Amino acid sequence: MSSHGERSPEAELGLLDATMIGMGAMIGAGIFVLTGLAAKTAGPAALLVFVLNGVVTTFTGLSYAELASAIPKSGGGYAFVNEVFGDLVSFLMGWMLWFAYMIAGALYALGFAPNFVELVHVYFSGTVPPPEQVAAVTITGLALGSVVLLVLLNAVSTAASGSAETIFTATKVLILVVFVYFGATAAEFSTAEFQPLFPGDHTPVDILPAMGLTFIAFEGYDLITTVTEEVENPRKNIPRAIFISLAATVLVYLAVVGVAIGTLGATELGEAGETGIAAAAGNFMPTFPVVGGGEAVIVFGAVFSTLTALNAVVIASSRVAFSMGRDGRLLPSFGHIHHRFGTPAVAIVASAVVMVGSVAFVPIRQVGNLSSLFFLLSFVVVNASVIRLRRQRPNLNRPFEMPLYPVAPVAGIGLNMILGLFIDLTTWLMGLGWLLLGVVTFYGLRRFKRGTEGDADTGPTENVTTPAGDAPEGQ
Repeated sequence: MSSHGERSPEAELGLLDATMIGMGAMIGAGIFVLTGLAAKTAGPAALLVFVLNGVVTTFTGLSYAELASAIPKSGGGYAFVNEVFGDLVSFLMGWMLWFAYMIAGALYALGFAPNFVELVHVYFSGTVPPPEQVAAVTITGLALGSVVLLVLLNAVSTAASGSAETIFTATKVLILVVFVYFGATAAEFSTAEFQPLFPGDHTPVDILPAMGLTFIAFEGYDLITTVTEEVENPRKNIPRAIFISLAATVLVYLAVVGVAIGTLGATELGEAGETGIAAAAGNFMPTFPVVGGGEAVIVFGAVFSTLTALNAVVIASSRVAFSMGRDGRLLPSFGHIHHRFGTPAVAIVASAVVMVGSVAFVPIRQVGNLSSLFFLLSFVVVNASVIRLRRQRPNLNRPFEMPLYPVAPVAGIGLNMILGLFIDLTTWLMGLGWLLLGVVTFYGLRRFKRGTEGDADTGPTENVTTPAGDAPEGQ
């Protein structure tokens, strides 16, 4: 066994750690900023928006769970697609996911910075100005610092990054539980009116754009499958972690949205926009010793939320790059495990470079939409992979088989494509540009490998991966 990366990552994560990776991404900053925006778009039907998004994403969650139990390899959707599709499709799937996770990391880092400044401002208002009065270079510096800190943590220890994710996620969930407790027992909530669901100028059609806006909140359980080989007993624990994280996330969102609408009202919540949850908390939460009032608690939660989401995508992006490097679809060094730390250090650092560049130079709002588009497209391909793998290898060992096959994956394909239609044309054009760059990169790397190895057959081969213990079957 080589000391330079021929071994696999060490299985240091338990069921709780895997679950928290998914919840850490899904219960991210979105719960603090998207709730008010959903209420602004759909009114009291914002509650229905989160329920329907949970249903939509569950179809794809079933596909991820079945594939993870049958193909226990790190890399998430890329690893699954690599098992059933050809070279170029597999590469582009990994190319999309790697980019989407890295850009999401930049978004979370830029979300952390102003929330951190706001938190410091709450406690030192006399000396520290609010975020809107802080120089842009300071905000960017804090965002870059958060990326560097979590990248170092991930490069040194998978166990440490997993433990940090568990602690961060548990902290913000506790904050949300406190928010829900005081909100549900507040006088305002006892007289709350959730009917009619579509008052005034709101109509049922408003649900669809609100779903498109908030769907990013449920992009997280897929991150669990990117660390499959680092989870104990992955064939059982990965599907369990997917369903536990999904169920917990839906319940948390419903509780938080219900309390926010019930105490502040859908109209005022929508007018507050990104600060809707903090505005609601200011109405009913008491002042706590040391911590402060309700708005301070929510800002504190937002800081932890952005850190957990950032840590989760640092883990996910690097594991996709690691899997592609190991399969020969990126430079071989990406697929190496560090001889001392037991982590895919090169893949982690490479992913960090793109995150840092995005934080510093990329128009982040537009690229955030691009990240959502790539997640939706990748979910379509993953659902298609379940159908294709069932047909190609019907006798493959599947400890978890989804119910309602093939209804679930077909519904997942259709619903994700429908949501994609609500993403603007500019984002679609940018996405096409990134995919074309991926095609150029694919053939460029193939030519480079053939030139350096002197063998025309050394490029990536189709369907080369086989889960341990499962022999390939006839196609």
